[in-house]
Amino acid sequence: MLAIDLGVFHRTPQIVSMKEATIWSIVWIVLALLFNAGIVIFAGTAKGLEFFTGYVIERALSMDNIFVFVVIFSYFGVPSHYQHKILFWGVLGALVMRSVFIAAGVALIVRFEWILYIFGAILIASGWKMMFQEGMEVHPEKNVLIRLARKFFPVVQGYDTAKFFLRKNGKLFITPMLLVLITVETTDVVFAVDSIPAVFAVTRDPFIVYSSNVFAILGLRAMYFLLAGVMNTFYYLRHGLSIVLIFVGVKMLVDGFYHISIGLSLLVILVVLSVAVGMSMYRNKKASGE
Repeated sequence: MLAIDLGVFHRTPQIVSMKEATIWSIVWIVLALLFNAGIVIFAGTAKGLEFFTGYVIERALSMDNIFVFVVIFSYFGVPSHYQHKILFWGVLGALVMRSVFIAAGVALIVRFEWILYIFGAILIASGWKMMFQEGMEVHPEKNVLIRLARKFFPVVQGYDTAKFFLRKNGKLFITPMLLVLITVETTDVVFAVDSIPAVFAVTRDPFIVYSSNVFAILGLRAMYFLLAGVMNTFYYLRHGLSIVLIFVGVKMLVDGFYHISIGLSLLVILVVLSVAVGMSMYRNKKASGE
């Protein structure tokens, strides 16, 4: 699907229209649901519910990525027709990095089951921080990888090409596109610290954890182009996401004493997110005087 996306539909840099973003968003959701149906058929309803709950959690938390992408692209002044390529390679890198994180997480849980309590504490702390965070900021100048890249390679000014590297007069240059990609990739590492432990609260099955991550990430690019321009209207969404993180963290902490079922967890998450979106829409309607 990624090969078809980049090799067929986006062979040349172009601005992704609202219509195209909507179609691709629907395509990724349908594919995720079909995959979910396959899990139900071949692995049972319980595994299917685990996947769906994990997918909803990851999909919801990926909304926070969109806030950050908007800030990053604005900070670097990335032209609209180059944003898809950066997100494509960003998604590809995220798939690789998260597979490593998930494998490490499973290995740690198998050997040290008490580490789930640490994961739970991390989620509660992250949710609490998100609740009171005023806005999103990026500081690429503090990024170690970007500082190293600038130290060893001269940087081409401007966005005259979609390439990440250029050779001029026998000398290798890097472009601002690579600096943006590095920022996107390192930012995703931070998000993975929240999102991966959150799915471990639902299931310990690495296949379910990874596949739910994959489908949420694959749909992230289309969702960005669909919602980037209106993200600020979802005023209470970050509050809803923070409550979800805190709830999942609490679920992990109390699991040894009281088991919160996956069905109940899914219901709580859907209700919280629905209320957050509904309150945001009501706030916008009230602000417009309607």
